[in-house]
Amino acid sequence: MIAAQAKLVYQLNKYYNERCQTRKAAIAKTIREVCKVVSDVLKEVEVQEPRFISSLSEIEARYEGMEVISPNEFEVVLYLNQMGVFNFVDDGSLPGCAVLKLSDGRKRSMSLWVEFITASGYLSARKIRSRFQTLVAQAVDKCSYRDVVKMVADTSEVKLRIRERYVVKITPAFKCTGIWPRSAAQWPMPHIPWPGPNRVAEVKAEGFNLLSKECYSLTGKQSSAESDAWVLQFSEAENRLLMTGCRKKCLSVLKTLRDRHLELPGQPLDNYHMKTLLLYECEKHPRETDWDESCLGDRLNGILLQLISCLQCRRCPHYFLPNLDLFQGKPHSALEAAAKQTWRLAREILTNAKSLDKL
Repeated sequence: MIAAQAKLVYQLNKYYNERCQTRKAAIAKTIREVCKVVSDVLKEVEVQEPRFISSLSEIEARYEGMEVISPNEFEVVLYLNQMGVFNFVDDGSLPGCAVLKLSDGRKRSMSLWVEFITASGYLSARKIRSRFQTLVAQAVDKCSYRDVVKMVADTSEVKLRIRERYVVKITPAFKCTGIWPRSAAQWPMPHIPWPGPNRVAEVKAEGFNLLSKECYSLTGKQSSAESDAWVLQFSEAENRLLMTGCRKKCLSVLKTLRDRHLELPGQPLDNYHMKTLLLYECEKHPRETDWDESCLGDRLNGILLQLISCLQCRRCPHYFLPNLDLFQGKPHSALEAAAKQTWRLAREILTNAKSLDKL
């Protein structure tokens, strides 16, 4: 048994050093290329409208605010200034979303974003996005990369297609620090010892982002509340939780397996599903010794089996917002195909560690 475990860990380390590192290097190269274009477009936007200041910056060879959705799809979060005159309202009526309401006694004119405030005093995510979309469309025509970049039509989100190969979504957002959303108040569960009080305090201080994007939990319910709402996002908090042990290595292997074998029609799975299931696995195995390098094989198998279970039940709850289902709106046939394919992968890895050479 121990020999089999050791063999799997050996093969996984080999896989990590060959496949995962190659993937990382290729994505890093793509990000540099993509960020040059996006930075140029955002520079043009800023000239037209100084309220939209590019927050895309390179820190230690990593771009702050850049999320990799898949090797050809990225999201850049553009942080806006001056949320101060608004109250954050999160009453659970819109799963995964919250609204920003003008604070009592504050005049509209005190806000930098005065023309995007609705009659009832809400800062409209849709109105800001619509204005930003117009500015980006103009900037694309003027920027020095105009031959290789174009806007993706028929979406209310701001998406660029670069060199006909990459899609980049640019999402206006506010950073919220020092507060924690009521809809995530159940975290951490009192009976689960991970991640421990000190790390919990760090994560909550890190806060979350409010994104102006289409909220998939509400598609079909086109109410005015929905179009004004902002989507909650916790990427910094999640990254902080995954900093120790072999967690990041495990995520890298999962992403590589997804890119190579689970990129399926209907796009049932993305990197975020992998990250979410890894966070749940951390709760199931709360001791730091459970995340020693020697346990990498066990943790990976646990996550793949949990993924199969989620795909078969057609439900994958968001880690911080369990009322939000990350499979909502995904075609059932795509989830079924992904379950079968994940089962094939898991069986192959479980029964023959050497198969990783071919995966």
